[in-house]
Amino acid sequence: MGMAVKIQQFARWKQAQRPIAVLTAWDLTSAHIADQAGADMVLVGDSLAMVTLGYDTTLPLTLDEMLHHARAVRRGVTDALLVMDLPFMSYQTNRADALRAAGRAIKETGAQAVKVEGGYTAMAETIQTLVQVGIPVMGHVGLTPQSVNTMGGFRQQGRSPEAANRILQEAIAIDQAGAFAIVLEHIPADLAKTITEKLTIPTIGIGAGPHCDGQVLVTADVLGLSSWQPPFAKQYANLREQGINAAQQFCEEVRSRQFPPS
Repeated sequence: MGMAVKIQQFARWKQAQRPIAVLTAWDLTSAHIADQAGADMVLVGDSLAMVTLGYDTTLPLTLDEMLHHARAVRRGVTDALLVMDLPFMSYQTNRADALRAAGRAIKETGAQAVKVEGGYTAMAETIQTLVQVGIPVMGHVGLTPQSVNTMGGFRQQGRSPEAANRILQEAIAIDQAGAFAIVLEHIPADLAKTITEKLTIPTIGIGAGPHCDGQVLVTADVLGLSSWQPPFAKQYANLREQGINAAQQFCEEVRSRQFPPS
């Protein structure tokens, strides 16, 4: 076992140009895999809406569902920093709701930080409010899946100069609000490079090119467990196929009376 990762290390890693590796988890098994692999941060991402619960988007996910999964993940993480996504409409309505949701995440799951999406002015204020009461926050700009209906699907953001500048300004606002890190999702690599150079906090990219301070992928995509994965993901194994083959062998052995051995 290594040393448990602390929030303060992220700023130091950015300064030292030491890339940060982030993986997601949704239950005890995925938590063990991500943590024992040596991930710096384990994110209980609301991507579990699709990966684990079979929803088409992250929108239906409730705070109670997230808390339930985060508690299971906490039991499997010993070294990585544990961060929990706040689900859609648990924090956007007002700052009191955001405090309540983030407070529950920290108190009821043992997560050390929360992640919120979006960088418009009200979101920067919400981040500031959470940080002031001692709740570390990770931001998220670019493709923000909770705004999928507004964005017209899961497409790259920040292509036009206006859109790129808006995302840059949002990232700066999140940095100034006191977030300790920020996810840049599905934006052009040159925009991610500009943001990474301008910010004092580390940028964690997903489909945002090679110039970010770190990278995050959904563990189900890394392991080849997903039935679909985004174009920017990389599959390092095909556990889905291996799992089906193993289970198929079991079924065949039961039917041919090879299992259990006599």
